[in-house]
Amino acid sequence: MGGLFFSLPLRHDAPAMNQAPRIERRASVCPHDCPSVCSLEVEVIDGRSIGRVHGAKSNSYTAGVICAKVARYAERIHNPDRLLHPLKRTGPKGSGQFERISWDEALDIVAEKFLEAERAFGSESVWPYYYAGTMGYVMRDGINRLRHVKKYSGQYSTICTAMSWTGYVAGTGHLRGSDPREMAVSDCIVIWGTNPVHTQVNVMTHAMKARKERGAKLVVIDIYQNATMKQADMALLVKPGTDGALACAVMHVLFRDGLADRDYLERYTDHPRELEEHLRTRDPAWASAITGLSVEEIEAFAKLVGTTKRSFFRLGFGFARQRNGVVNMHAAVSIPTVTGAWQYEGGGAFHSNSGIFHWNKALIEGHDAIDPAIRILDQSQIGRVLTGDAEALYNGPPVKAMLIQNTNPVSVAPEQELVKQGFAREDLFVCVHEQFMTETALMADVVLPATMFMEHDDLYSGGGHQHFQVGPKLIDPPGECRSNHEVFRGLAGRLGAEHRGFAMEPREIIDWTLKNSGWGSLENLEAHVHFDAQPPFEEAHFLKGFGYPDGKFRFRPDWTAIPSYNNGAMGPWATMPSFPDQWGVIETATEEHPFRLATSPARNFLNSSFTETPTSLDKERRPEVMIHPLDAGRQGIADGDWVKLRNHRGEVYLRAKLFDGVRRGVLIAEGIWPNAAHPFGRGINTLTGGDQVAPYGGAAFHDNRVALEKADLDPSLELPIARKHRRTEAAVG
Repeated sequence: MGGLFFSLPLRHDAPAMNQAPRIERRASVCPHDCPSVCSLEVEVIDGRSIGRVHGAKSNSYTAGVICAKVARYAERIHNPDRLLHPLKRTGPKGSGQFERISWDEALDIVAEKFLEAERAFGSESVWPYYYAGTMGYVMRDGINRLRHVKKYSGQYSTICTAMSWTGYVAGTGHLRGSDPREMAVSDCIVIWGTNPVHTQVNVMTHAMKARKERGAKLVVIDIYQNATMKQADMALLVKPGTDGALACAVMHVLFRDGLADRDYLERYTDHPRELEEHLRTRDPAWASAITGLSVEEIEAFAKLVGTTKRSFFRLGFGFARQRNGVVNMHAAVSIPTVTGAWQYEGGGAFHSNSGIFHWNKALIEGHDAIDPAIRILDQSQIGRVLTGDAEALYNGPPVKAMLIQNTNPVSVAPEQELVKQGFAREDLFVCVHEQFMTETALMADVVLPATMFMEHDDLYSGGGHQHFQVGPKLIDPPGECRSNHEVFRGLAGRLGAEHRGFAMEPREIIDWTLKNSGWGSLENLEAHVHFDAQPPFEEAHFLKGFGYPDGKFRFRPDWTAIPSYNNGAMGPWATMPSFPDQWGVIETATEEHPFRLATSPARNFLNSSFTETPTSLDKERRPEVMIHPLDAGRQGIADGDWVKLRNHRGEVYLRAKLFDGVRRGVLIAEGIWPNAAHPFGRGINTLTGGDQVAPYGGAAFHDNRVALEKADLDPSLELPIARKHRRTEAAVG
């Protein structure tokens, strides 16, 4: 795909008007939290700015294709609203009143506040908080080195993967799967619970190749007629949180009609006969009443995957973001196991390859300094943590100081009303290291300007494929922007935090990590640009056994024995079903809250920072909620009207978008818009819960019951979604 050429003001040292710019095409890699982590080729202009961004054809997964958001990255990296200088708050929290200060003064303030909290309340009163605004290991995970050395509170990262990874590994025993490039040689591709046209465009590259060259059938399972479902040969529109019922009914048919591979099951699985008996009552009629699909649709899907040996199940994150999401994922990955599709090229299942890279991040994260006695706070419960919930704090001290990088919790975390209450505390010191003045940065006491990925060196690997690559520094950052690593190093010296990683340059850390992970040197990797770490076919397809001691897939997992990274089992784990099933723990509709709401990704907003780019804003236009026309008509709601969604967590106002591609009783709100883009400053995550999902936590973003009503707001009201209202006096000056 082509990119947007973003013109820059001519600098005094720029080439003369009659001199053509020097354009060099350089290798890079996308840093964003999309499983593709695409290999890039970037036009570097006169060594100081970037032009077009292209997908790297030399990478067999990216295959020369990237999403439109990254193709126009020049618009983001050269955005005039980027933060350029350290700032100190001078007015009330959230006022946007800051003054420019030096880096030395900024780091001195942060260190002083951290030490003050440590002296008064103990080291656990400081909570470094981060997530995947960058997927680069040095810049993303280096914050943990500071955490571990200083014995600050830990973070259990539950926003994204806790439920889907647990469900997948429950069956396979290992976080890997069939080579995702094998979709191109499949005869049937099942895309379940993900919308790759929006979020993983490379999935569609390989799926469409199979359709064109092999006549492969494309099945898409989702909760609304999204852009991917519109391309399907078989589109299965299920009610939210009912995927387990569909999977069980499909397996019922497979056993009933002799389409289960019994030889494979006896050799590679734990309890196939007990599973068959368990599924006898889970027939298509039972599942139809739960999912909303017809019996005929379920039967046709089961017959297709049962008679097509090369059936590839591409399992996404979306359908696991329900309170029964772990069980849903496990049930879905059980289907190709019943058919024995793992035995064939182009068959089996894939969710993530994150387990194949065996990274040794001991140096990056400072593993030698870990104290297992330090508490680990749940990232998704930040609202409860900051408002003093004793259970969320594990009965420990309050959080009094924070360093926040690579995330924007005031927009994206669940239970937004609690989150905002917490950040409004006058006794909470917050330092935010950011690229733009996000809503979290607005609540900070000190704001530090951050680099973007082309302005520093880092190491990346793609969970959605099999490559890892170094993303080198291509241009100098603007203003006084500094990388995450520079911030860790600057704070470490002031805090008395000693570790050899703070004294090393990013390239040295990358080289050490590669060598100690068994991947050779940085010099070797740069010579090859990117490295294909795909395991051999037999290993990827588990033909030498699944990742359990007996080598067998678990239809009956021991849920509390699955590896995790938290403090133990969470949520209603004791009631989890023994075998794949429909588990009734979701927020079902009630008379008071008759609608089910999911907050799905928008095509042009990969994360909240993309709301800073004008083209993304122009394309997404405004916050909207998709409503079935019959549901809207019952309340006199017309297309474009203001509507209010509410539940016990709060209320949100959006524009109505009448859309018959959702089931009645289901609402879809795409995108992570700033709170300020909504009336009264309440964004969509006001409605999402922070309760911990069984068995190991996670955020159920797509599992919310709400009431819907027409709002008594001026129909012509338009809110300022441009970022000018968030620019500070210092930034303008």
